[in-house]
Parts: sequence; structure tokens; C-alpha cells
Amino acid sequence: MQHVRVKPMMPPGHVRTPHYLRGKIGVIERSLGAFPNPEDLAYGHAAPALPLYRVRFRLGDIWGEDTPHPDDTLDAEIYDHWLEPADAP
Repeated sequence: MQHVRVKPMMPPGHVRTPHYLRGKIGVIERSLGAFPNPEDLAYGHAAPALPLYRVRFRLGDIWGEDTPHPDDTLDAEIYDHWLEPADAP
């Protein structure tokens, strides 16, 4: 399992990465292939194909251990440029 952290970037404009996942650690569930970057497409710019991953997060790691069902998971599709290697939580 490859652990990754969602970069805590706050760029202006159209962003597809949910704010509540920024800075959080998850595991890559699978690679989905390469697709045009929607952050560029939104402004009519040329959009290079970037790797897209399905990343799995524990709800307790997102919302805190007091959340109902902290061991349930949430999957999000996140582009490579938003991810960095991370140690297991």
C-alpha cells in the first residue's frame, strides 16, 4: 500500500480536489490512467494528461476519531500533482 498526503495547496480558481482532504493521508487504492487536467480545461487552456488515482481515506483521519464509524472509508479521485509520499498515519 502506498501512503500519500494530499498537498495543502490553496490555489485560486477552479480546483477539483476537495478542501477537506487537503493535508490528509490516504492510500492509493488504484491507478485510473492519465486524463487531461480539469483545472486547465476549466479555463480553456491546453491540458496535459496527468495520472489520476483513487485514494482511500479513513473517516477518522478526515473528521477525527469522534466521528460516527471512524473506520469507514471515503474514496476520492485525485490527480498526481496534488499528491506527495507520506508515512502511514
